[in-house]
Amino acid sequence: MATNIGIGPDSWGVWFPDEPNQIPWQTFLDQVVEAGYEWIEAGPYGYLPTDPAVLRNELNSRGLNIVATTVMDGHLENPFDWPKIEKQTLEAGELGANMDSKHMVLIDDVYLDLHTGDRIGSSTLDNGDWNRLIDSINKVAVIAKEKFGIPLTIHPNAETHIETESHLEFILEQTDPDLVSLCIDTGHLAYTGGDPVSFILKNHDRISYLHLKDIDGSILKDIRKNNLPMVRATEMGVFNEPPGGLVDFEKLANVLNTIGYDGWATVEQDMYKPAHDVPLPIAKRTRKYLKEVGIG
Repeated sequence: MATNIGIGPDSWGVWFPDEPNQIPWQTFLDQVVEAGYEWIEAGPYGYLPTDPAVLRNELNSRGLNIVATTVMDGHLENPFDWPKIEKQTLEAGELGANMDSKHMVLIDDVYLDLHTGDRIGSSTLDNGDWNRLIDSINKVAVIAKEKFGIPLTIHPNAETHIETESHLEFILEQTDPDLVSLCIDTGHLAYTGGDPVSFILKNHDRISYLHLKDIDGSILKDIRKNNLPMVRATEMGVFNEPPGGLVDFEKLANVLNTIGYDGWATVEQDMYKPAHDVPLPIAKRTRKYLKEVGIG
């Protein structure tokens, strides 16, 4: 097994391109190197420099490469959101192509506000909505493949319309394997009641990419009891560093070995506005732990 391990900006609390008191992108890149990683995700478009020459120079000077860009700027079932989804797909595709990115990650927009947790949309879709969501996925996949030569991978995310195992199974049934694969986020799938390790084993032929994070079971229980939104859950530390959470990373390592997984996996311990001295030690410990269990 030869899994390549990277890390994402959200492990430094970066959720948006520009946020007050957010860690500067230069510091993020420097700390990624210090923590022992060679691959990163680009994060929200505009956080890292979008000029390919500038970004390539910054990455080369640190021995870093980009594994994936992300599209998360619209509700996939809403036809009025398609123009901005298409715009970000083109932006992410161009950046990814210039950086030799391996994946384009597509995430549906949230139905609870990421800042406040307030409801901004329905958590359920009717049949027509689902058809439009699948159509949007297919259109993004065609752009990514035909214009940029980058495969599309679908990411389940809590508080979106693609958040559970059943949602992912429906997408697999309705999409072309040559166009669409899955990026399994172990933390988000566990957050919504799934078993990411067994899901990966069952559906490994359609899984091209992994996001690795753990879940604190006791905090999750409290979140569900009190019906708290994910932004509050993240502030409370529901996404914790492994081991000790709900995700069995030793079992995951065995599954990855069994299926012969030889792709990329990105560490993503979601944090919300952490103190600037918090992420680096966690990133270091997580890298060390994953090596110990045989992932990367």
